[in-house]
Amino acid sequence: MPSPFPGIDPFIEGQLWDDFHSRFVPELAAALMPKVRPKYLVTVERRVYLERTVTDHQPPSATPIRPDVTIAKERESVGTAIAVAEKVGVEVMAKTFTIPLPIPERVEEPFITIRDRESREIVTVIEVLSPANKRANSDGRREYLQKREAILLSGTHLVELDLLRGGERMPTKEPLPAADYYALIAEVRRRPYALGFAWTIREPLPTIPIPLKEGDPEVMLDLQGIFTTVYDRAGYDYMLDYGREVEPPLSEEDKAWVRQVLEKARLQK
Repeated sequence: MPSPFPGIDPFIEGQLWDDFHSRFVPELAAALMPKVRPKYLVTVERRVYLERTVTDHQPPSATPIRPDVTIAKERESVGTAIAVAEKVGVEVMAKTFTIPLPIPERVEEPFITIRDRESREIVTVIEVLSPANKRANSDGRREYLQKREAILLSGTHLVELDLLRGGERMPTKEPLPAADYYALIAEVRRRPYALGFAWTIREPLPTIPIPLKEGDPEVMLDLQGIFTTVYDRAGYDYMLDYGREVEPPLSEEDKAWVRQVLEKARLQK
């Protein structure tokens, strides 16, 4: 069953983004392949890095730590430690407690490369941004910005899709027009300029040009058609909880619009 919304279903971002991301990127590649063969290869590759947890609970080094043990499990730990210590005749001078430690998380992010079939040279990179790429001061953002800069300094085209309303936008020299979603096509010959597409949750996804090697015409990629295919195949019509609030929060006007769309879809069933 198709999405009740004309474009991106706004409920996906806060509920099933990881699942959507993992499905959408291969579907982009599948849609591209018949348009560029036999001269080009389209592959889904993965960027792997460690995302370190940022914590606000690191105390100043000069301040003594006096843990306040208030959780039942921690009280049990304290009691157990005291009992063991008393049994062996050791005077207990400290409380015991449990606390989570920051452990880096291994992250894999899919992206698409279009390569010349003969030389295997990378011609175009297509990126679909993840929440980690847009999280301030995160390893995911630093990793992506480094790669973005390297591509922009190279002879490779960059296509960047931001299908997330939340998080920090990617840096541009001038402000982006007001919108919810963006696509930037940074073709080598046009740099430092990039062709941009901007749209809101009330509009369908655009059809965008994908640049290839000089002398070859660009191919058109129907983002709305690909989104609809992913939505139908994943069964998001029953996986998504439409009774919840949209995350990130919408404006009051967009909230009212979402309610109208859902009510209309309910009456049409």
